[in-house]
Amino acid sequence: MSNSIRNGIRAGSTFAVIIIFLELIGFTVIGSTLIGKVLGNAPQSGAMPPVINLVIFLGLLGLWNGANAAKPDPRGQTFSQALTAGVAAGAFCGLWVAIYALIMGYIQSLGIDLRVYLSAISPESNALSLFGLPGTSAALAHLGLQTGMGALGALLALGLRSGLWRRTAGSGWASTRRGVSGVVAQVRRFPYAVYVMYGLLAIIMIAAPHAWGSYWNYITGTVGIYVIMGLGLNIITGLAGQLVLGYVAFFAIGAYSVALLTAPQPQNIRMDFWPALLIGIVLAGLTGVLLGLPILRLRGDYLAIVTLGFGEIIRIMLRSDLLTPLTAGPHGVRDIGQPALFGMSLSSDVNFLYLILLAMVLAIFITNRLQNSRTGRAWVAIREDEVAAKASGINVFQSKLLALAIGAAFAGLGGVLFASRNQFTGPEDHALMVSINVLALVIVGGMGSLPGIILGAFALKGLPEILRELENYRLMVFGALLVVMMILRPEGLWPASRPRLEKKDRSAPPVREEEPAPMDAEGVKNANHS
Repeated sequence: MSNSIRNGIRAGSTFAVIIIFLELIGFTVIGSTLIGKVLGNAPQSGAMPPVINLVIFLGLLGLWNGANAAKPDPRGQTFSQALTAGVAAGAFCGLWVAIYALIMGYIQSLGIDLRVYLSAISPESNALSLFGLPGTSAALAHLGLQTGMGALGALLALGLRSGLWRRTAGSGWASTRRGVSGVVAQVRRFPYAVYVMYGLLAIIMIAAPHAWGSYWNYITGTVGIYVIMGLGLNIITGLAGQLVLGYVAFFAIGAYSVALLTAPQPQNIRMDFWPALLIGIVLAGLTGVLLGLPILRLRGDYLAIVTLGFGEIIRIMLRSDLLTPLTAGPHGVRDIGQPALFGMSLSSDVNFLYLILLAMVLAIFITNRLQNSRTGRAWVAIREDEVAAKASGINVFQSKLLALAIGAAFAGLGGVLFASRNQFTGPEDHALMVSINVLALVIVGGMGSLPGIILGAFALKGLPEILRELENYRLMVFGALLVVMMILRPEGLWPASRPRLEKKDRSAPPVREEEPAPMDAEGVKNANHS
């Protein structure tokens, strides 16, 4: 068996499992609905999308299958080899999908409702997966679709890797990059370009909330809170290299601090928001210090497991009936106080979004200053090699403890803003999934990269809020996105640049070392005596 056929069978088997799995969990209906939003033929709520949308969705998977099968060969790859790999991948994938279609068509002919066994497969979705055809015709349609798209995907991959397409794309990208670099260079020559850019950004941040409306302000506020939390976890994990899975515990401490101090129940303290904000941040930071004192000598998985246990302990304590007089138990705390400034309430969605954006800008400023400071370089040294950092004179334990305290304080700030904006917080708001979300946005955006954290927060919190159809599949999307990121861009969407230890002065002429003068035999003799 040739390598082309072997690669095709391997890729076809993988994509057959993916397509059948997506069919069984009902994700093909969601994918077809998203395709409909792009094409402008999205169905009404509760209705099935058109068959053409499903054909496009499965066709895109078939293209990916063929491109994956036609992997570049170090010894070179011919047109026939790429086509053979794509056809083999598409045919093998289509064969298994066709068998699945035959089975589903037979079940449909018997009138069996699969929702008893698989809740995501309704008679309507089953008919959509069969393209509205009988079982045999649907099986042949799946086989032909996957075979054709597999061959097309292989040819597209081969064309993009070599030949005219690659040269055209490369020259176009190079010219575009030169043009953008020229524009950036011209802008940088202007002495106040940075201030103008910051001014335009400030104008957008001030004007946009008034035009967005409550829904978009809520989504943007959620993204801003997760940016703050992502910056805090980035200090701990991205810079200092300490894997913490119980980050939600500090978030919960900040949220419950402002809740118990400002809400009428259960303590009726009714403190003003601003002192409660400072107390929540300080308590979260102190908790990070107290937690770090006994555990920061652990490394790797051990540290992650201990912090994971701490986060679960906090959540269980908040749900405990024993602590209900103190924390309101599983019912949570309501009517949490909101901020006011100079007698003006900031409880509206626009004003509170301003507060979140201001806190986000402050967190970005602090993180940037820390990252470029001596402390930040010590964290990076610890992340790269803890033994070498300790040998170079860095107090490893103190640096890691400082990173944990600052990161916990950032999480406390996020918790305070979250609880005050919603005017409610409960144990279910502080589940393990919050820690996973923050860790995922740090990894996807780029560990140690400030723009990457912002981009990751928009990708993992903003898009799922906009695409509400993905709500039930968020865990699956997170897992698939992390796998794809590890394969395609292991450093993240916006990876961090390596720190510059010194700046080379290009204006100074290079220093030439003087060659030693030749020595005669007498000189060598005198030198040896000396």
